[in-house]
Amino acid sequence: MSSKVVVSLMAGSFLSASLAFAQGGIGPIFTGVANAKKDSGHPTTAIASGYTKKKVVSGTDILENPSGSITTFGRLSDNTATEPDQNAYLVLDSNPGGPEPGFDYGRHFVYQGHENGDDLAYVTRVNLDVKDPAHRITLLTPLGIDGFTHLNAIDGSTYDPFTKTLFFTEEAGSGGGVFQLTSKWPAALTTLDGIIGKAGYEGIHVDDQGNLLLIEDTGGVGVPVDPNDPNSPKVARQPNSFVYRFVPYNNKDLTQGGKLQALQVSINGNPLIFHADDPEGDVFSFNQVLLHTPGTSYPVQWVTVHDTAVDGMDSFDANALAKTALATPLKRPENAAFLPTSHFRTFFVTVTGDTDAQSGDEVDLAERGAWGSIFRVDLGSDRQSGNISIFVLGDSVHNSFDNITFADSFQLLTGEDRGNTLHSQLNKLDSVWAYSLNGFVGPLRFIALGRDATSETEGEDNEPTGVYVSGGGSHSGDMYGTALSLSNARAFFTQQHGDNVLYEVSKTFNAKAR
Repeated sequence: MSSKVVVSLMAGSFLSASLAFAQGGIGPIFTGVANAKKDSGHPTTAIASGYTKKKVVSGTDILENPSGSITTFGRLSDNTATEPDQNAYLVLDSNPGGPEPGFDYGRHFVYQGHENGDDLAYVTRVNLDVKDPAHRITLLTPLGIDGFTHLNAIDGSTYDPFTKTLFFTEEAGSGGGVFQLTSKWPAALTTLDGIIGKAGYEGIHVDDQGNLLLIEDTGGVGVPVDPNDPNSPKVARQPNSFVYRFVPYNNKDLTQGGKLQALQVSINGNPLIFHADDPEGDVFSFNQVLLHTPGTSYPVQWVTVHDTAVDGMDSFDANALAKTALATPLKRPENAAFLPTSHFRTFFVTVTGDTDAQSGDEVDLAERGAWGSIFRVDLGSDRQSGNISIFVLGDSVHNSFDNITFADSFQLLTGEDRGNTLHSQLNKLDSVWAYSLNGFVGPLRFIALGRDATSETEGEDNEPTGVYVSGGGSHSGDMYGTALSLSNARAFFTQQHGDNVLYEVSKTFNAKAR
């Protein structure tokens, strides 16, 4: 059984971009791993032939500047796992500095937010040019005087060449939000709760105008998988999360405010919206079938959720306001990536779905995205409106889509986050998939993730996260999402949970089609 892939001919000029751009990044990928690893023991991670993975750092590696219980890359001093999540690779023009005065920390870095809670989440910077383990990993958010960072569930990360800061998201439901850190040492932190609002934000990316694309992951109410049997498993989730865009008044200083918008999809002239009093109706809506039907396309537009010029700068609940603004909720969207040749007018959104075979095995729910999906959004020249189409409709083999990045201009990579329940139900661990935009190759299983012994012992299976391919550009012309961002690109992913190992992926030869 294979997932349905739809080749969109919209924005066709982008798909006919030069071969030079297509050869950037780590693609094209023509080989794959035949099978996922089984949910048994601790099998090793496999990667497609022609590629190799190299450990960059692991969870037990020390921080050069420990702070209280924050002592290592992936573990607190009491051995609590801190779950390094999204990776952001960045090449800076000069040494950003660090705890050791006068020390050269290099120019090449990978940043990650850590997903742990209890007000002890934090941000690290891996100094790739530094070999000395004493200065290899820098903590950017030490404890405050009260012994806490007051950060939780940090997930998404990106660099903004306009503000020259890094943005991070907290995937903590109504307690989540966005904060920024300066790239120079010491890293100054600014929260943006009154500007962008509180929500379970996950993916975050900057476009070439300085707007932020934000993806929210807040799970919805569960309803019975069989609407005629109220005693059937309540694992079909109501769509409850939104795709947002923040348009700043000053793209060099987001603290001056701006407009938070959310994506609205219309079907047959009516917006597809959230109904608080009818979660079952939302789950089994025929419009969800239409939205997930291959070969279809529906109009979208951005609707304003909050405007600081009108609504002020007090903290607000973005999810609640998106519902009031009649934006369109999705079933656990996770992340997004701009098509590198689209000039930031096309982006793809991964949707995780229900992560439970009891839902996916129901045909009525599978055709409504229970296994997860990937959507493509094409905006017009004004970027205010456009169309949405289904690119991948998940199935029992390809599902639970999470991270997304472009291997080259014509091929994207997306990681799965099935979770322990689905691993057990299907006897398969997670994979990273390669999908070609033109449909000529794949989908190919680029990585078949294993499970380390620590993960098996602790009862939380490994997950591939932080899948990221970029040249690390820190200027608007070569920033992540541009065609130039694939020039001299490097690729990273983290085998999260357990040993929390950050890997770099490299080509070992120019793979040929076979």
